[in-house]
Amino acid sequence: MTESTIASYVRSIRPQLKRGAFQPARSRLWWLPVHLAIVTLCISALQQRWLPWLAAPLLSLVIGVSFAGLTFLGHETLHGAIVRGPRLRYLVGWLGFSPFVVSPRLWLAWHNRVHHGNTQHPGQDPDAYPTLDEYRQSRAIRLATQMAPGLRRLRGASTPLIGFSVQSLHMLLAARARGFLSAKEQAYAVAETVIGVGLWTALAFATGGLVFSFAFVLPLVVANAIVMGFILTNHSLSPLTGVNDPLLNSLSVTSPRFVEWLTLGFGYHVEHHLFPAMSARHAPEVRALLRAQYPGKYQSMPLLRATAALHCSARIYKDATTLVDPHSGREWPTLRAPQLGAPVEPAAPAAQLDPVAHLPLRRRSARSVPPQLARP
Repeated sequence: MTESTIASYVRSIRPQLKRGAFQPARSRLWWLPVHLAIVTLCISALQQRWLPWLAAPLLSLVIGVSFAGLTFLGHETLHGAIVRGPRLRYLVGWLGFSPFVVSPRLWLAWHNRVHHGNTQHPGQDPDAYPTLDEYRQSRAIRLATQMAPGLRRLRGASTPLIGFSVQSLHMLLAARARGFLSAKEQAYAVAETVIGVGLWTALAFATGGLVFSFAFVLPLVVANAIVMGFILTNHSLSPLTGVNDPLLNSLSVTSPRFVEWLTLGFGYHVEHHLFPAMSARHAPEVRALLRAQYPGKYQSMPLLRATAALHCSARIYKDATTLVDPHSGREWPTLRAPQLGAPVEPAAPAAQLDPVAHLPLRRRSARSVPPQLARP
């Protein structure tokens, strides 16, 4: 299967999109006061003890969902898909990422510019898991990947619970060294982060440790789990690519309509990498066009199924299309590994459009001929 550029897909798909698809989705801005009101109301309920303490975990869950919702809103806003004015976009982005105290300046550099510009390119994409050579050469990488999800390891569950918080801090500290930000820009990013930390610290002093645990700490774990549930499945099952080809290096995940509504369609990730400045409310239209024009190449699967596949395979790249466990030597092909380098197959009927229908969800014999992502 040959690699294609984003521009080639855009030239093919964009003329077929409905008029207005690239207009800012301003109505989505209403999510900001809604989520802020929910967070404020729940924290007030905890502080004023309007409900029995047995209800505190439920309130933490609700706050955590709104924290994640704010993050998805901040993500789409900073891509310019909701508002275009730079000041308002920056403000909404800062508020949206405030639960994780991520500076919009850092996010624009780390995510919008570097990740989107170098998706799954080894050594350049800050969100890609390391190659085997990188793993062998860096003790820090070896330690970090011990906590990565995969191989049915219980400790891998820690990544979804704290992963986005840890990665955000790492990117802030490494931004200057990795060339994401200049010294001046990094200083501003640190200042924006400190302001966010100061606000949450003030809340901790105002509410006390117990209330703060339910008002912020537990909700942050919930928000991490939700956000990382999508982030980890977006690319971590996909091959490394020399050409930034979203139909090869990205995966869209589907979930119940209510979940897609709450997460602003973040699971439509192939579509997002093709048109990052377009609101995900138009992603189903893009998806339909991609499935019609590239049925043997477009990749999508249910979120829970992708998560299961993630936890059954390794996170180190032996080569562009092979994941490996350095300790046992077991290997798993990435998605699309058997087809890379071969011509794109002809159009398939709808019943054959799931390219990963054979992902493993159970242990298989090391001597069997396993399916994709389950090769011993």
